[in-house]
Amino acid sequence: MNLDMVGPALALGLSAIGSSIGCGIAGMASHAVMSRVEEGHGKFIGMAAAPSSQIIYGFILMLLMSRAIQAGTLSPLSGIGIGFSSGLAIMASAIYQGKVCATGIQASAKQPAIFGKCFAAVGIIESFALFAFVFALLIM
Repeated sequence: MNLDMVGPALALGLSAIGSSIGCGIAGMASHAVMSRVEEGHGKFIGMAAAPSSQIIYGFILMLLMSRAIQAGTLSPLSGIGIGFSSGLAIMASAIYQGKVCATGIQASAKQPAIFGKCFAAVGIIESFALFAFVFALLIM
């Protein structure tokens, strides 16, 4: 049995799961708020899409890891460790980013002036996914 691509698949799969859960959580909040406010729906949809960026990190990791494994510079076992740990960190970041987006959407429905400020917390959580991505690249 060939396990060469398990690590890259874990990096992609876990990040995709996280992004979909995060976008789902934020999307539900967006729908609820849009039913109560008359305008500004686009900004709520935009914030709800923020967790989708984490799948990009997983996709790039998948590509780079699979190439490194095929080139023989990364062992399949190391790939599994890197793919699982970084994918899990990226997944958690996306899920929690979705929760922060949901509360940001709800808060800015009450006070529209704070919408931009809510992106600060969204960005902080995004940085953890970016850290996991960069650290995975460094140990590859």
